[in-house]
Amino acid sequence: MYLNCHSYYSLRHGTLSPEQLVSEAVRHGIDALALTDINNTTGTVDFVAACNKQGIHPIAGVEFRNEQYRLLYTAIAKNNAGFKEINDFLTWHNVNKTTFPPCPPVFQNACTIYPFSGKLPRKLKEHEFAGIRPAELRKLISSPLKQWKNKLVALYPVTLGSDIDYNLHKYLRAIDLNTLLTKLTPADLAHPAEKFLPPDLFKIAYEDYPEILKTTERILRQCTIGFDFKSVKNKKIFSGSRYDDKLLLEKLTYDGMLYRYGPSNTEAKRRIQHELEVIDKLAFSSYFLITWDIIRYTMSRGFYHVGRGSGANSIVAYCLKITDVDPIELDLYFERFINPKRTSPPDFDIDYSWKDRDEVQDYIFRRYGKEHTALIGTITTFKDRSIFRELGKVCGLPKEEIDALVNNPGSDTNRDQITNELFKLATRIVNFPNIRSVHAGGILISEEPLTCYTALDLPPKGLPTTQWDMYVAETLRFEKLDILSQRGIGHINDCAELVLQNKKKKIDVHKVEEFKKDPKVNHRLYNGEAIGCFYIESPAMRGLLKKLHCDNYLTLVAASSIIRPGVAKSGMMKEYIRRFHAPGGFEYLHPVMKEQLEETYGVMVYQEDVIKICHHFAGLDLSDADILRRAMAGKFRSRKQFEEIQGKFFQNCTEKDYSPELTREVWRQIASFAGYAFSKAHSASYAVESYQSLFLKTYFPHEFMVAVINNFGGFYRTWVYFNEARRCGANVHLPCINHSLYNTTIYKKDIYIGFVHIQNLETKLAKYIVEEREMHGKYTDLNNFIARVPVGNEQMILLIRLNALRFTGKTKKQLLWEAHMLLGKRVKRAVNQSLFIEKPRTFTLPVLEQYAIEDAYDEIELLGFPVSMTLFDMLQTSFRGELHARDLKNHIGKTIRILGNLVTVKNVRTIKREWMHFGCFLDSEGEFFDTVNFPDSLKKYPFRGYGIYLILGKIVEEFGFPSIEVQKMARLPLVKDPRY
Repeated sequence: MYLNCHSYYSLRHGTLSPEQLVSEAVRHGIDALALTDINNTTGTVDFVAACNKQGIHPIAGVEFRNEQYRLLYTAIAKNNAGFKEINDFLTWHNVNKTTFPPCPPVFQNACTIYPFSGKLPRKLKEHEFAGIRPAELRKLISSPLKQWKNKLVALYPVTLGSDIDYNLHKYLRAIDLNTLLTKLTPADLAHPAEKFLPPDLFKIAYEDYPEILKTTERILRQCTIGFDFKSVKNKKIFSGSRYDDKLLLEKLTYDGMLYRYGPSNTEAKRRIQHELEVIDKLAFSSYFLITWDIIRYTMSRGFYHVGRGSGANSIVAYCLKITDVDPIELDLYFERFINPKRTSPPDFDIDYSWKDRDEVQDYIFRRYGKEHTALIGTITTFKDRSIFRELGKVCGLPKEEIDALVNNPGSDTNRDQITNELFKLATRIVNFPNIRSVHAGGILISEEPLTCYTALDLPPKGLPTTQWDMYVAETLRFEKLDILSQRGIGHINDCAELVLQNKKKKIDVHKVEEFKKDPKVNHRLYNGEAIGCFYIESPAMRGLLKKLHCDNYLTLVAASSIIRPGVAKSGMMKEYIRRFHAPGGFEYLHPVMKEQLEETYGVMVYQEDVIKICHHFAGLDLSDADILRRAMAGKFRSRKQFEEIQGKFFQNCTEKDYSPELTREVWRQIASFAGYAFSKAHSASYAVESYQSLFLKTYFPHEFMVAVINNFGGFYRTWVYFNEARRCGANVHLPCINHSLYNTTIYKKDIYIGFVHIQNLETKLAKYIVEEREMHGKYTDLNNFIARVPVGNEQMILLIRLNALRFTGKTKKQLLWEAHMLLGKRVKRAVNQSLFIEKPRTFTLPVLEQYAIEDAYDEIELLGFPVSMTLFDMLQTSFRGELHARDLKNHIGKTIRILGNLVTVKNVRTIKREWMHFGCFLDSEGEFFDTVNFPDSLKKYPFRGYGIYLILGKIVEEFGFPSIEVQKMARLPLVKDPRY
């Protein structure tokens, strides 16, 4: 008779998962209960699934509390329609950011239970009741409700699993209220008795009031909730009927085949026919058509996209232009995307520019309706060492002690009575839900209104969001669309626009087949000349490209996956390179490895390889192998299920008489993928985008680098990309009030740094400078600029210090003097109102000396890097190294001294848990070289921030790629700043 149970989705309040709640009910002999989490229905689907599994009668509802956390009422759904009513009510208040009213609306299919001790309506309607706790029964004698005992129900909340959970509950409440444990009041907490009682004890508590038990029992039997966990919940029909969808998808696919393959490709026809049959059989036609509709709209708007993930296995998706990956070329199999054995629904991942995604999402919500469309939520959990920070804070521990506990939890010096308790609590609280948030890009388009399944939140993103996450969506059989954003796509699109603007050439960036065959593009790939190019610009990736002598698309696809941390850390990346160079110089672990992985030299590179080996080597069925695949990508929810499959893997291998050593080694290689594996189609999608970047950089390097700079999302800091633009032959200019835009811009070969890069320059002013110039022409001098632009003294100084008025022919010091005179006398008024601009009085100033080094320091201070000279020009020494980066490959084994401007450092722990660093530098010619700093030299000669280093080291080579093993290094001093 439990109408008011909480799971841990009553955030920072409940202590039991929905599954634990149901298990506790079974343990106490309870056959029906209601989950009524506080202000949300996040856990309802999991709760119903657990009840079905355990034979419990499930009931769903919500406990509504106001901003002061005071209980208002509890709504209990009689059926699924009532559940939708409750969700609609909750959603309306979440979306409109309003407080809950003292009385909810009249539900047609739900009951409302008010707390007996709270403020009750004057008269309870048919669907309304008062919930009374055992401790409140004595008050019934003097209550008007004693005459209406048929309106009373037993209200016995459940929040705890046992007595020890109460301490955990207190900590959760203190974290929620951001207060000390000692400051909690009884009103902030659940009652310590809020845990299950056996049915007999429950009835004894109300034995003097059998009418209450009878009414409670009646409600329990009248109410139920259930979900269909088998049928797909997405929008079922795109056109007029399912048959019409089938015909439309066929027509669009065969039309697209002509564009992709021409009219006579028999293999394409065979694959298309097979895929269309499977898609129709599994009722996925509308899913493909909705995705096509989104692509059609965004292409009409000129938005560039990349379709990736397992969806790229589909030739239908390729023909519909959802993806640019040819599955025939890569021998991708469709069943990796859609097959009856898959344990999770398929989904398309579509990337857009970060500037376009919001408009794409807006179209989807307007096209398919906000009742049927929502972003997918996600649940942020308590995890890692941050748990100690949360727990320590509510205990009142000093910050120093909390930091010590967070940074070194295993140290004996951090152990005492309090911290021992925190460790116990931490093990309980780990992975508890903490905050509801928004998935990176998942969108649901539902046949039924989404409030049939969940209430919706309205996060700062401003779009309705489900209260449960993607795992629950999968349980309900939703297929999500991932509409994601990345800056890599932004620079491809922007570059095409800049080329059209600067060179009057229109580029079709989807002609990827031509790019793959272009010798100049492949030569750039072979040389690792990929700064700014999507996914392949990092030092590690450029090094890998050189080691693999990568000059083609297929090798790049493999490289895009083996660069992932799991493969690299396990040593299999190095093994892959070795086998690549000596394909006959190794032995396969087992004949199955040769049979299934000959293409990748016996190394598991893709998620598909994991499935193949689990299925063919260990004998797991495809559904179990698919669960492992998802685990490899970090997308599994049940650790227990994963461990069961792991056990089955080893058991099957034992039955096949494999040696323990062989089994452990194969499993080690599988496990190295954990959290990092790519599907082959995903790697192929990334490689397509890389080729698009490479093509643009090869033929339009100046526009390409400007596009990269303006998207602010590359691997390196901005100054590296300006250096690369210079390497490509462009002239890089300081900001100029007559040429610069807010973002960086290009005129033929001249690149003008945008105002956005000037530290402390107000955005409003920067945009006004451009707008005024475009409306009324270029500025003629300082006086003209000040008369037309509402600029203050501080902002004017910033522009002058960066020489943004150099067209006047005056020195910065002259301009600073004049600006001070003009702005000091200016009366505040609206600019641009004078018909004639009054000429200022002229003054004869003494000669004011200006040094180039002063300009460089001004640029470093205001831009973050020098432009008028290089950092090497600012060194006190004239020494530029014994060799340059281009010479390293000709002096392998030689110990040299070389100068390098530090670009980036990668930190890696050795097996002995010592740090070693991989450095990336630019030499005085602007060329890259790499270093390895082993632990011994690093301890004596550590990195000391950015700047130019003198490096003593030995040139070494790995698979044709040179680097320097550092023996000593020191950061070199610059010429002193003469301004101070």
